[in-house]
Amino acid sequence: MKTLIRTSLLVSLLFTSVLAQAQHPDTVKIGAYIINLHDIDFRNKEYTIRFWLWTLYKNPSFDFAQQLDIPNAKEIEIPSPQMDLVEGTTWQLMKLKCKMMQDWEVEDFPFDKQHLMVRVENSIYDKSRMVFVVDGLGSAYDRELTLEGWRINTFKVTTAGNEYTTVFGDPSSTMLHSEYDAFQIELDIERDAWGLFFKIFIGMYFAFLISIISFTLQPQELEPRFGLPVGGLFAAVGNKYIIDSILPESTAFTLVDTLHTITYLSILVTLTVSAIALHYFDTGRKEKSIATNKIGSRLVIGLYILTNAMVIFNAIS
Repeated sequence: MKTLIRTSLLVSLLFTSVLAQAQHPDTVKIGAYIINLHDIDFRNKEYTIRFWLWTLYKNPSFDFAQQLDIPNAKEIEIPSPQMDLVEGTTWQLMKLKCKMMQDWEVEDFPFDKQHLMVRVENSIYDKSRMVFVVDGLGSAYDRELTLEGWRINTFKVTTAGNEYTTVFGDPSSTMLHSEYDAFQIELDIERDAWGLFFKIFIGMYFAFLISIISFTLQPQELEPRFGLPVGGLFAAVGNKYIIDSILPESTAFTLVDTLHTITYLSILVTLTVSAIALHYFDTGRKEKSIATNKIGSRLVIGLYILTNAMVIFNAIS
């Protein structure tokens, strides 16, 4: 009887041990150190990042140089990794260069803030067999790293599950989905915008200034009264096309669109004021013509400055 009890306990312990091992996947300690971030390309929705990536693990079947996957990368360059065995733990160090895909947030351009993320996975082992443990103390970015026209606000490394609605044809699985653990390198960057703002919008503001010069002329001076605003309108449209050429396609109504629309409408109102003033002048109401021109010019200039200030402040905040 005692033998039976002991045998039952032994079997139970073995079963519990096997079950515990099955329920506890291997852990991989992982960290990253960003060396450089460059070639930020809004038009092609991409940027390039260079960083060191290291992993520490005990399972000999892991080999991140061969099994590494970065789902949101266009191109990945992995030179020969450095490997060492320290007290039964494999330490693998790789220097990577990745061209990353990025959906840029351009609604507030050039006062935009961007969130960059590099997601690292093991392409062979899913979450039931391998999970990441973040090396938070070792992970960082080079303090001499500078992004021209940008500043780094936050940096962090985290882990998160990445679910796929397929098992990639695995005949041993009856599931309809698979989940892989992901190591995420995240950066929040913000543009130093004022210099770029004046650079790209100076043409638009000069176009507006050219158009309001017409208010200084007599209402009966037909050609310059209407020619100057029309010339300013064409200049503003040209400035819009130049800015659009450096931005990605977007269905959102951006700050660039809003400021140019305000300029177009202001020039249209300028033409309307000139037309009304000319009508009063032609019908012999000279004083009313001058008053219309004077009040109209103040309204156009005042509203233009006010709406620009409100829109820009909203983008900054």
